[in-house]
Amino acid sequence: MSTLLRWLRNIVIFFFTSTLLSVVILKYIPVYLTPLMLVRCVEQVQRGETPTLQHQWVPLEQMSRHLPQAVMASEDNLFLQHHGFDLEQIQKAQLEAQRGKRQRGASTITQQTAKNVFLWNGHSWVRKGLEAYFTVLIEKIWGKRRIMEVYLNSIEMGKGIYGAQAVAEANFNTNASELTRKQAALIAVSLPNPLERDSAHPTPYMRKRQRAILDLMTKIDQFDL
Repeated sequence: MSTLLRWLRNIVIFFFTSTLLSVVILKYIPVYLTPLMLVRCVEQVQRGETPTLQHQWVPLEQMSRHLPQAVMASEDNLFLQHHGFDLEQIQKAQLEAQRGKRQRGASTITQQTAKNVFLWNGHSWVRKGLEAYFTVLIEKIWGKRRIMEVYLNSIEMGKGIYGAQAVAEANFNTNASELTRKQAALIAVSLPNPLERDSAHPTPYMRKRQRAILDLMTKIDQFDL
């Protein structure tokens, strides 16, 4: 075997071993820091701002039961049924893009979690391929409950605000466990663009979306905390 082939083999073995190990480890320990958190801090420094990072890990059972329901209604209403990918939504997004319509996201909660925890922002085929790889891994190794727990602890929910406990304190002066249905729905409304949509100061559009999400919350399966 040539030296180049040995190097390639070793790189492939290292990649699969290290990524599998990291996914297994993070099944059991809290995720305190993500690549996006670091990127946002760097962006704040570049703008001459003092970097802010509000984040506190809380177990899923210490969150309001309304929050998983709200994010499923808003972001991924088939979360409990699919295996990481919502093929129907992917096809719809592709068709809309081909027709010249505004591009919209079709990422599931699992895909968003994979991206937030293990990857960087971007639209390259390499990053998309890695996202799919990590999506399969965490579906198989973590399961739905752990994916939801990590998602609700790591997702960006405002400027310098990450996770359920941080947004509950910063925007509603309460704890994650005490969030109401309406507050959970407002948080869910903000998720597609948390730097522009402030759940503490909702616009008329956000109020309209909140009502739609509250209605959808009654039509999807309850998430078991």
